[in-house]
Amino acid sequence: MTERSQLVADGRAADQLTAWLMSLVRNREYGKLAELRRTKPTDSHIRAGWFAPEGQHEVYEKVAFLFGVYHQGAAVPLRGRGSLGEAARRIGDGAGRGPDNPGAQRLLSRVVASRRLPWRHLQHTITRLRSCEQPPPSWSQLTVDLTRWHDRKARVPYLWTVDFHEPPRRSRSTKAGRSTVSAGGVTNEQSTRKDAST
Repeated sequence: MTERSQLVADGRAADQLTAWLMSLVRNREYGKLAELRRTKPTDSHIRAGWFAPEGQHEVYEKVAFLFGVYHQGAAVPLRGRGSLGEAARRIGDGAGRGPDNPGAQRLLSRVVASRRLPWRHLQHTITRLRSCEQPPPSWSQLTVDLTRWHDRKARVPYLWTVDFHEPPRRSRSTKAGRSTVSAGGVTNEQSTRKDAST
């Protein structure tokens, strides 16, 4: 399987996870959402892992945990938008957000400095977004990014940092030749090419 086809397959699996998680909120399955917020594995965590490609079960289970944390008490599910770096730009208050907020800067620095998957710092980031009443990152994109965390070619921590510091108008699909995965496993780069040809 080529790298591009692998990314598309990973994007589809992440979209399926996101769709299932959103259905829990829409269907008011509060017991399952509460299970997701537990730190020890539950049936709901295991079910989230069913959507994962081989070897990625832990990432899918932990993203489900983060989804549960963000959606605690929510009546409407949010699919999220952008990368974690873009989402962190929204953290802050009247004194400043993102790069203009020292707390947001410290938080992102902790996330991207981690060699291992930074679950504790990701949880803190999601909690801060919720408390600031800001949309979360795209759950599908977060899932794909975390499955590629240790891939040096993917450069996920670097790209999150770029997304955090760049003006919000610029699309990641034009950055560093990187494609992002959208719903249905189609990359933004593919979608842009399709739009340009019509």
